[in-house]
Amino acid sequence: MNVSGAAVRVHGLVKTHGQGQSRVRAVDEVDLEVPQGQTLAVMGPSGCGKSTLLHLLGGLERPTGGEVWVGGRRIDTLSERALARLRRRAVGFVFQAFHLVEELSAAENVELPALLAGRSRRQARRRAGALLERVGLAERARHLPSELSGGQRQRVAIARALVNDPLVVLADEPTGNLDTAATRDVLRIFAELRAAGQTFVIVTHDERVAATADRLISMRDGMFVDDTRLAGSSPRGLGGLIGLED
Repeated sequence: MNVSGAAVRVHGLVKTHGQGQSRVRAVDEVDLEVPQGQTLAVMGPSGCGKSTLLHLLGGLERPTGGEVWVGGRRIDTLSERALARLRRRAVGFVFQAFHLVEELSAAENVELPALLAGRSRRQARRRAGALLERVGLAERARHLPSELSGGQRQRVAIARALVNDPLVVLADEPTGNLDTAATRDVLRIFAELRAAGQTFVIVTHDERVAATADRLISMRDGMFVDDTRLAGSSPRGLGGLIGLED
């Protein structure tokens, strides 16, 4: 199959859990393509397969069947070592629970993936500093996660996801633990990144987050039940829609 022009592409993707009569298809024969520079939001009830789909796209889980391509490379057939290398280079993750290392400062958390990917400490420090400034946390760079608010921790997690200039950012309920003010901050950052051409796949229950996307897919029982192109989804128009503009 032709995989050019897509940041992420899946074909006939299946993921099952359990055995025998208790076997469940968490993802059921789905096809998907996310072009570079676009944002896809995925919504649906709890347990419909949204997070499983995201984990499959990022190589955190192996599919039962089908194909997963990231940046023109098939990843479901890679060895664990090769898959880990590709994740560090091509995929950034943002989770609802932040998953920051509590013993490391904000800057050190952002630097860590860059160091694991082989960048020098100086390069990692410079990149982390630029990203923390971009998300409005330059003055909190040396603070531990326990010294940051939930919204600040999520902004650190977004900076960490971007540190290796990933082809695609996968975000799983990125505003799920945030209050309204912190959600507003995260949505502003997403809108700015989207305008700059970053590719996103965002799993969310929040309609404000979904409104930042170019495309919205609804899932139920592991399948896509609706696929909508969001008309007029310019970054400025979305800012007004979700209350980002003052």
